[in-house]
Amino acid sequence: MEVAVADTGPGIPPGLERRIFDPFFTTKEVGQGTGLGLSITYGIVKEHGGTISVVSRPGEGATSPSVALAAAETNEP
Repeated sequence: MEVAVADTGPGIPPGLERRIFDPFFTTKEVGQGTGLGLSITYGIVKEHGGTISVVSRPGEGATSPSVALAAAETNEP
């Protein structure tokens, strides 16, 4: 299964896309965000055997994140 979310915002400045999954990384002003949202998401996705990534072109929005999850195993016949 793969899920992608896209926006039409300003995109992510070059070089920052490598940091968006780092704990406490934010470009918001002090008191406006903790920078934990994508870090926690990254951990959850990895824990379930998936991958998460971002594609961004400044001025053209971003597809963030793209999430691919492994097929769930079941014990059902």
